[in-house]
Amino acid sequence: MPKAKYNYIYRDLKEKIETEYYAYQELLPSEHSLASEYGCSRNTVRRALAELTAEGCVQPMHGKGVRNIFQPVEQTSFTVGGIESFKESARRNKQNAFTRVLLFTELSADETIEKRTGFKAGTELYYLQRLRSLNGKPLILDHNYFLKNLVKGLTPEIASHSIYDYLEGELGITIATSKRTLTVEHVTQIDEKYIDMKDYNCMAVITSQTFDDNGVQFEFTQSRHRPDYFRFQDVATRRRG
Repeated sequence: MPKAKYNYIYRDLKEKIETEYYAYQELLPSEHSLASEYGCSRNTVRRALAELTAEGCVQPMHGKGVRNIFQPVEQTSFTVGGIESFKESARRNKQNAFTRVLLFTELSADETIEKRTGFKAGTELYYLQRLRSLNGKPLILDHNYFLKNLVKGLTPEIASHSIYDYLEGELGITIATSKRTLTVEHVTQIDEKYIDMKDYNCMAVITSQTFDDNGVQFEFTQSRHRPDYFRFQDVATRRRG
């Protein structure tokens, strides 16, 4: 099936769900109706609906249809199960995103970096520090390591917009898998330097290792969030033994 067609249907349905064109708990049109509306096969519609199901937007009911179970939240939410860029998360949350590159350098991994990131000692890397703001508030501090021989031509200008857009659109890299750990950690001096911590003395921290479709790790990121704007969401299904 044409990827562009599938992406269009998925994004259009998602926008209609998130903007409450389809109300919470409302049944979506049938697969047949959607296939007719979008001028595609029912298999294409099913794939788009499967993605929305995996993201927790809808719930299929055998013999009854697909129900909208999405509820918007006021607090900024990020996804655990999916992989999306900061810009994509901000767009989904209907917020204005801005990224300031604080540091952009190249380095060779040593044993300490290997232990922390998973990149072997001697690997050539880009190292970045980026301050992320939402609606004018600096709330997230990212420490990024990118594999230099795969993420070729990375620049501070690219890093200030969307590295994932560059990877997928310019380099043709398929971002496949991300392993993540969520922790709560004490604030650091650099956290306090760039983020107004209010009365908080801790940060919500997401550590991730991200791989392409060949199983090659190309990124390690530690993303440090001010806790009052931190909300991660996931969708879980029970597997019967």
